[in-house]
Amino acid sequence: MADLDRDKIARAYARWAPVYDRVFGKVFERGRRAAIAAVEAAVPDGGRLLEVGVGTGISLPDYRRDIRIVGLDISAPMLRKATERVRQFRLTNVEALSVMDAAKLALPDASFDAVVAQYVITVVPDPEGTLDEFARVVKPGGEIILINHIGAERGPRAIFEAGFAPLARQLGWQPEFKFGRLSGWATRHNGVKLVERRSMPPMGHFSLIRYRRTG
Repeated sequence: MADLDRDKIARAYARWAPVYDRVFGKVFERGRRAAIAAVEAAVPDGGRLLEVGVGTGISLPDYRRDIRIVGLDISAPMLRKATERVRQFRLTNVEALSVMDAAKLALPDASFDAVVAQYVITVVPDPEGTLDEFARVVKPGGEIILINHIGAERGPRAIFEAGFAPLARQLGWQPEFKFGRLSGWATRHNGVKLVERRSMPPMGHFSLIRYRRTG
């Protein structure tokens, strides 16, 4: 399975920016709210959260206001929407919004209580390298929280996802991405433990995945 190209991803999400919330807001709402709940359980009062792939900032108004947030995205047009949302809701707890490559975070080690990436890990060129960066910037005892479509292992859905993959890459994602890549990364990484995988609607095609930084 070929991974994605960074420039193609940026171009794809620049095209999505004007309509992203209208097209995907309701579809992803259940997963988004589950991720927010997991974040709020993981981050102490006054703690810091890194949201990678913050996009249009659709989640930002729903976090507890005592959580200090840094939001990153590869798409400048998406971040402009997020900046507008921060102003609209007067989100003074949002410390920064920045264009940044998720696999090359210009951030200090162990500087966040949690990292959350919603619908992101299957749209980055280097998923394992990106997870390495998440583990580097989260504090010991902190969590990495993912919500994402996970490809079927077998059956009709797996066949459909494999056939749809070339078109999906033009749209900026990998529908055939298997959970084994995520569990395998945790097994190989010294200091990260997989603590939860929870199926999410619609029809269990999505999963909430939580890792804890142990080292």
